[in-house]
Amino acid sequence: MQVKTTFNDASIPDKIYFTIGEVVILCSVKPHVIRHWETEFTALSPVRRRGNRRYYQKKDVQLIRRIRNLLYVQGYTLDGARQQLESMQKQRKVSIKKRDTLDCIYSDLAEIADLLS
Repeated sequence: MQVKTTFNDASIPDKIYFTIGEVVILCSVKPHVIRHWETEFTALSPVRRRGNRRYYQKKDVQLIRRIRNLLYVQGYTLDGARQQLESMQKQRKVSIKKRDTLDCIYSDLAEIADLLS
């Protein structure tokens, strides 16, 4: 298996679900490793259908790539990668709150401008 160090989201096909075999190819990670990461990272939870088969969504593939990068490229431990992912998630929530606040301020300013004109 050829080891890739960087991925881009454009290389993920525009599909709803991926089998574990497809994810193995897209992420350069063996199936048993992906299954183990499901137990270590709660955010990684594929849909299970027909005979308990795993079907991954695009967000799962992106997460697996992020985990792989943290562990194999940046050298984090499982605990360190988990903490890093939690930190990234908290930062996203803060930036979403900031964006919402800015949107409210912008709409308030637009109303004030309308009142003044």
